[in-house]
Amino acid sequence: MTKATSIFVSRLRGLPLVDSDGSQLGKVKDVVVQLRTPPQQPRVRGLVVELTTRQRIFVPMIRVHSIGAEQIVIAGVVNLRRFTRRDFETIVGEELFDRPVRRHGDNAKWQIYDVAIAEDRAHDWLVNEVAIKEVRKRRPFQRDKGHISIVEWRDIYEESDKSSASQDTTEQMIAELEDLKPADLARELHEMSGERRREIVGALEDHLLADALEELPEDEQVALISTLDTERAANVLEEMDPDDAADLIHELPPQFAEDLLGRMDPEEAQDVRRLLTYEELSAGGMMTPEPVVLGIDATVAEALARVRDPEVTQALACMVFVCRSPLETPTGRYVGVVHFQRLLREPPSTMVAELVDTELEPLRPNAELHEVSRFFASYNLVSAPVVDENHRLLGAITVDDVLDHLLPADWRGIQLETTSRN
Repeated sequence: MTKATSIFVSRLRGLPLVDSDGSQLGKVKDVVVQLRTPPQQPRVRGLVVELTTRQRIFVPMIRVHSIGAEQIVIAGVVNLRRFTRRDFETIVGEELFDRPVRRHGDNAKWQIYDVAIAEDRAHDWLVNEVAIKEVRKRRPFQRDKGHISIVEWRDIYEESDKSSASQDTTEQMIAELEDLKPADLARELHEMSGERRREIVGALEDHLLADALEELPEDEQVALISTLDTERAANVLEEMDPDDAADLIHELPPQFAEDLLGRMDPEEAQDVRRLLTYEELSAGGMMTPEPVVLGIDATVAEALARVRDPEVTQALACMVFVCRSPLETPTGRYVGVVHFQRLLREPPSTMVAELVDTELEPLRPNAELHEVSRFFASYNLVSAPVVDENHRLLGAITVDDVLDHLLPADWRGIQLETTSRN
């Protein structure tokens, strides 16, 4: 992504939003942020975009590829559902502009004139600076000559900020929970009272809730997803790994499950529906349809770049799968696998097709759990390919998914209880 610093929201509003092919989707109307407990900077969640049909949609910042002087370019698929602001979200232009604030070390009264956002080293977008305008008393018909200053976000505060700084607010707890690992976040949710949990769940970002949901026992997953409105529940399912989402869908009432699938992004829903065609304790039911897949002309350098992606789990990063086009599962003909350690031992320019392990036979989607577990134990694997009768790669099974199904059904609940007591 193009590095951007101190881009003011007023400059973004009205810019065309185009896809990677240059086709205009609409225009940016505003920016959505999540305010956090001071002095933490608000996190930018995404853009409000008005389509040519006048409908407004939400585009997450993760989809923004570059921001230029004349347009914003996005990558990937965006959800065309109508935008609805959530309780923990703030729309910058509508809700922050003209808001009264104070400046540390200054008795003057100010109001927010504009807000700037910037991308940090972790590729998160945060509110970086704020333009504030001094509020002065003026006579009727007198031109407003209030002074405008550009300061850092942490240099301003609202009157209410100081009085509530010591309170145990939902915002404070969210700030603490955001840095936890998914299993620890799940434990915190598990231990909360029903009312407190509803508050926190309502304020958590979708991807964080999805990560925590995957670590909860099945009965708690069902109970929690059932408390969400259907639109939010579908968004959370989209953020889950497809195999985990399919496992959860299996446990839901059929009508509710179908309603959720219908509201999900079509591509995400298609992956989940495909997994649902297999028995839950089969290779097809346990696999993820999103392994690291490379074409036969890819190099070691490209393979290493792919597995370095922080979005790729450690288990999936240990092995890349070489296939003929198309490279989306189900792929073209499956060629073989290349182990991560082999990649580290070869020159960057080497073609991965020259390094495939031809001795590792892939699994079939109907292989049962006991076959899959023996396969992993026999070959000391962390990940394994699953192919169909036409030798197309359907997905990959990781050892954590195998263990998840080998352990007792209530093992997550037992683990949470044991950890809580300790």
